[in-house]
Amino acid sequence: MAALGWLTPRRRSATARSVLAGEASAEAARKSSQEAQETPQVADREPEFPVMGDDKAAAFFDLDNTVMQGAALFHFGRGLYKRKFFETRDLAKFAWQQAWFRLAGVEDPEHMQDARDSALSIVKGHRVAELESIGEEIYDEYMADRIWPGTRALAQAHLDAGQKVWLVTAAPVEIAQVIARRLGLTGALGTVAESVDGVYTGKLVGEPLHGPAKAEAVRALAAAEGLDLSRCAAYSDSHNDIPMLSLVGHPYAINPDAKLRRHAREKDWRLRDYRTGRKAAKVGIPAAAGVGAVAGGTAAAIALSRRRR
Repeated sequence: MAALGWLTPRRRSATARSVLAGEASAEAARKSSQEAQETPQVADREPEFPVMGDDKAAAFFDLDNTVMQGAALFHFGRGLYKRKFFETRDLAKFAWQQAWFRLAGVEDPEHMQDARDSALSIVKGHRVAELESIGEEIYDEYMADRIWPGTRALAQAHLDAGQKVWLVTAAPVEIAQVIARRLGLTGALGTVAESVDGVYTGKLVGEPLHGPAKAEAVRALAAAEGLDLSRCAAYSDSHNDIPMLSLVGHPYAINPDAKLRRHAREKDWRLRDYRTGRKAAKVGIPAAAGVGAVAGGTAAAIALSRRRR
């Protein structure tokens, strides 16, 4: 039992240096505790970011599953279906696609291309102003309650710092602009559908704003706005947006898919998952309450259908 004597206070002996070390440690702990009580929020956010009044900085947010639960295009399709823009055939197929997207939290390129093709055929011949007006109604009906509170708080932090905040999405730009306006954001970059004299032709201008195209759009906007991308932030859930995230000095993975989560950890990017309430892997993102991604999944699963002739 002699070997365990060091555990017994009666057998303890201390040198002057060890006493000094102990007292210094206790004092540091007490001081740290007092500072934490005075400013408890410091541990939950990156100091001085966003930087107040930095007009060379801006924030770029992906939309689907980053700002909003699910895909904006599918929610828009639900509203168009309600307004009898297309028939009920194929609804089950697209409902499954939307449910899968909400549960998996990742994009299936074939699903998304299918939905975009359907949307173009559906809006062909309709006036742009008509779709913009309907978009306002659809936002209130199907999208407003699906905004992630945590991501909304991040966007507001940039706005409060005097910075511009842009949505960057493959969704039609008209839908994206409605959402940006209703959230009080600066504006939106989105896929542009061709129109002539204010009427949709059923074609795209270029290609969908997806993957590398998002990075090019952000780069072009930054040049036009005189922004310093090394001082800007970008937020996304998808590995498809790694080109956009890599473009800025402050990349954030929000509700990341498996590939983006792995990449973010390798690159030491900050991340936050509002689907589970898990804490950020690093400090730097303001804490905000999230909601479950699966909540209301059945009701939200009605999706955009392809018009059959």
